[in-house]
Amino acid sequence: MLLFTPGPTPVPESVRLAMAEPTLHHRTPEFEAIFKETRELLFELFATDEVVMLASTGTGAMEAAVTNLCRDTLLNINSGKFGERFGKIAQAHGLSNIEIKHEWDTPVAVEEVVGTLAANPSVDAIAVQVSESAGGLRHPVEEIAKAVKEIRPDVMIIADGITAVGVERIDVSHIDCLIAGSQKALMLPPGLAILGLSHAAVEKTGAGKGYYFNLASEIKKQRQNTTAYTAATTLVIGLGAVLRQIKAEGGFGKLYCDTARRAKATRFALEALGLHSYPQIPARSMTTIDDVNASEIRDLLKTDFGVNVAGGQDHLKGKIFRINQMGLIAPYEMVWVVNAVELALAKLGRRDFDGTASRVFNKEFFKSTLNPSSNKEEK
Repeated sequence: MLLFTPGPTPVPESVRLAMAEPTLHHRTPEFEAIFKETRELLFELFATDEVVMLASTGTGAMEAAVTNLCRDTLLNINSGKFGERFGKIAQAHGLSNIEIKHEWDTPVAVEEVVGTLAANPSVDAIAVQVSESAGGLRHPVEEIAKAVKEIRPDVMIIADGITAVGVERIDVSHIDCLIAGSQKALMLPPGLAILGLSHAAVEKTGAGKGYYFNLASEIKKQRQNTTAYTAATTLVIGLGAVLRQIKAEGGFGKLYCDTARRAKATRFALEALGLHSYPQIPARSMTTIDDVNASEIRDLLKTDFGVNVAGGQDHLKGKIFRINQMGLIAPYEMVWVVNAVELALAKLGRRDFDGTASRVFNKEFFKSTLNPSSNKEEK
């Protein structure tokens, strides 16, 4: 079975083998050396002023970001289930909350955020998804952060990059907190979250907030290559192995470029079959299709063609399917996925199978081997 859900993603064999080594105690020089190397690689990946690893899912990192960086009012962007979650976290901790809400295929406009901020001077933190995985949407996070900092440099910008870190290069120039999760583009089992922080964010956490999710105490310890509480030792070892493998296979730039090419080629291939891409601005982390036969297509992919993709949640349940683009995915695997979608449509009597999907995918993905100038990371 090919696992093509947008998290958890497949764990490479080399990483599984690294995590299968005998367990290390987290308070030993041996593990501290591994922690130090992994932390240094994370600085390279995030390009932020500080990085913090937490033994938690991505939601724990979201909560840590809100509780440590917001003191009064959180403005959250809700274009999906995970944008909505930021608001629920704020409310759970007794913080004031203002929300900009859109349908799950619609990105927020920079002007909306700036206008809402001007009308609500109590807002001291903004939370937004880089890639909102509920619908596969990309928000203009970098543009929002820049515009906000120009008028309110004190406002903390929290960017959920759980399905974006390791997918594309994110400009963190104006972002105070960038969040990642282990089971997405980092190709690990669930259970490890990472926050990349700006100097301003580190200063704001200085007073300390909370107990387990107290970022000030974690920063202090992790700068000493240890953790405030028990480290997720196996996952940290696996993370180091993943990051080394990415570098060995061409580095982060190549990973971003390959992901962009694969996502674009997949979208083109499925649209050539007459399918419709759901989000107005697609994220590179996944390909999302809305279709009246979404459930039937998903079922056929799994039962007849050995491909497991994700469906929709809440009001989109049974109306969309989502194909993962995160991680080190072999082109031949993605060719089989789009080919399987075409076969599923044939089984449903929607169109005759003629190899269109694989042909379009191959033409778009591999054209850069003939024209290297078209192989651009940001294209």
